[in-house]
Formats: sequence, structure tokens, C-alpha cells
Amino acid sequence: MSSSKPPRATPSAVPTADRVLQVLAVLAQQGRTMAAPELMEHTGLARSTLYRQLARLKRWGFVLERDGQYAPGPVSLQLALGFDLASHLVPLARPAMTELCQQARESVGLIVAVNDQAICLDMVETSQSLRCSFEKGRSVPLRLGASAKCLLAHLPEDRRDALLDTHYGAHSPARAAALQELVSIRNTGYAVSQSEVDPGVWGCSVPLFRTPRQSVGAITLMAPILRAQDQASALIHMTVVAAARISRELTPP
Repeated sequence: MSSSKPPRATPSAVPTADRVLQVLAVLAQQGRTMAAPELMEHTGLARSTLYRQLARLKRWGFVLERDGQYAPGPVSLQLALGFDLASHLVPLARPAMTELCQQARESVGLIVAVNDQAICLDMVETSQSLRCSFEKGRSVPLRLGASAKCLLAHLPEDRRDALLDTHYGAHSPARAAALQELVSIRNTGYAVSQSEVDPGVWGCSVPLFRTPRQSVGAITLMAPILRAQDQASALIHMTVVAAARISRELTPP
């Protein structure tokens, strides 16, 4: 699923002390090397400010540079390893995700919301072909597609509304339509989309709960539309059952 180009940030929107983290977050979200002009476009930082932040990140090993291209450095990999070791969500979810993948013969992702992004924490891949932007560590904007809409629908209302204001404007008809769709998703218990982010890809996303009111993420079953169209109801049911199993594992005794 190819992510849409984010709007240019404004320097005033990010506190000065957070700008180094902003640069690192942009590099992490893109999942590829980036040149300084592109980083300036994504962050809204002036060239001199950007180079100061990059120099700090390079000095600490968070960023590597080669021929004017920048990418996350080795310390970032250590952070990722530490997350894998410390996260309880991934090991609790993986058995049910693996079973769902085997049953449906389609790929299953574990997705969480961070700021305005839907981030893939884990992925169980099918042996069948699927062209999809989600893989472990990748993210898409928290706006389009089953995963993003499912996560957005189950955020606290104040955070959901703030993101809708950012995406659509506070009083636009598009915002009202988006809110109505999110309320419907919350009531239904799952989100379904097709070709909203990746052409030809169908997805079903179901929330995961630690408590009845606290969603901690979602699992998403992804398949080509041609494989999903004749068995959509069965695939949705399988995903709902798998998500309920994971939620039971997450629920405190």
C-alpha cells in the first residue's frame, strides 16, 4: 500500500527540542534513503536547521549518510531489537495471526496507531503473491484503508476528532462523512476496504482490546481483490474470531 505524500510541515508546529526526533521519525516512516531536499520538504525545516539535526543523529549512530543520502543507522536497529524483546503485544498476537494466515491463506498484519501513522508491528506472510506496502516497521497515514480507519475509529474521541480536523478541516463535508464512516466501523466491529491505498488489495481490520474500552491496535487480513471477492464474508469472520482470541490474551485476569 503506497502511502500518500504528507503535507509539508511548518517549523512552528514542532517544538525546537523535538526537531531532531521529527527528522528521525520521517526517515523511519519512509523506509528508504532520503536526500536533504526531500527531508526539508517532509519536515518543513530550513536547510541549516536540518543539517544540524542530521549531524547530531549521525554522531550518535541514529542516521547513516552515503553520497548525500540519509537512512536510519545501527542504533535504530538496536532500538527495534529492544522493542521486539520488550513488547508484549507481538508475542501474544502472533499465534492467532499465524493460525489465521494458515486458515485464510492470506497475509496478516499487526497494526498500531502512533501519532498520525498506522505502523505495522508484525507481519505473517502468506506464500501466495501480494503487493502491499505493509511490512514490519512500515507505516501509512492514519486516514485511508481498513487498518487506518479501524484504528482511527477506536481512538479516544478527542484524539480522533483532532486527527479528522487535521485531515479534512474542522467543518468540511468530507470530515462529516469520514466521522459517520468511523462511527459505523466502531458499531460494526471491523473495517473493510479495497484499493484505498494499494490498487487491487482488499483488507479487513478488526480492533484488539485490553479492556472493553481500551483498543491497543488491530489485526488486518490482506488479500488481492480477485482472491477475496468470493469469500469476503468468510475472511471477515475468520479475522473477527482471531482478534477476539488475541483480545482474550490481552485482557488482565
